[in-house]
Amino acid sequence: MTTDALPTGLAAHARRAAHPGAQDCSCEVTDTVLADRDDGTVVRHGDTVAKAHAPGTDPEELALRVSVAGALPDVLLPPLSPAPARVHDRAVTLWPYGTPVDPETPEAAPWEAVGALLARLHRAAAPAGLPPMRGPAKAARALARLAAAGPHPAAAPVLRAWATLPGWARAEAPMPDTTTLCHGDLHLGQLVRRPAPAGPWLLIDVDDLGVGVPAWDLARPAAWYACGLLPPDEWLRFLAAYRRHGGPAVPADGDPWPALDVAARALTVQTAALAIAKSVAAGQPLDEVQQAVIDACDRMGTVPPELARGFAS
Repeated sequence: MTTDALPTGLAAHARRAAHPGAQDCSCEVTDTVLADRDDGTVVRHGDTVAKAHAPGTDPEELALRVSVAGALPDVLLPPLSPAPARVHDRAVTLWPYGTPVDPETPEAAPWEAVGALLARLHRAAAPAGLPPMRGPAKAARALARLAAAGPHPAAAPVLRAWATLPGWARAEAPMPDTTTLCHGDLHLGQLVRRPAPAGPWLLIDVDDLGVGVPAWDLARPAAWYACGLLPPDEWLRFLAAYRRHGGPAVPADGDPWPALDVAARALTVQTAALAIAKSVAAGQPLDEVQQAVIDACDRMGTVPPELARGFAS
């Protein structure tokens, strides 16, 4: 398969879905590749989006995850089709297009909406047979990428911080919560407005969705806050909205950090490991933000966990 074959096949699949029964697409809409990575290729045709999932994706597990999105249309973007198809031997799903968060205006990020959506997701019943959420597995893969990148002077504190985490956070043991429905990879890129461009916010991307520790879904903004990358008022808006909507990951009031500490540490290590691996691959030095995350790992490795509220920031 050539490099362009998968996006081309996805575009054709999206056109057929957008114009069922038509011999050919006669509209003047341009096909747009929204993402083309090893873990997923996404192509848009008008209001229809086709996503090829990572090679080796279990089709039955994916179908179950997609069914959750269909059952929670006020939380997750609902699919256009409940059953994954096959394009170039990749599992492919179809979705309506939604307007994403504008990366050029991070100050307008909808933190209250994120908190409310996560709370509703965590309170929803998980269907029988839903596999574990894959957040810890993604963190472990990030550490594998760091190892494959070769020696790097910034790797030592990241590896030390990784070693302090419990087995479940490193995907080496079962998670202590096996019933709560979780997104598994929450960040601002997982939000869209639907209908576009000004409908309500919804979560997207079910690849890592499953049952597990709900604190993992709060861990990335918690880690950004602890590293000084997320302003305190934005963190507090997010946390307050999550609590206001009955989110179970943290207590209803008081200090949330005991519940968030492990997951936030794990996401910090994951982010730092990926930063180093990407820096090596690009042949470029670490930037200021990447260095801040690595510095947080260094603090994590030297401060006793019981004293490390907010990574001793």
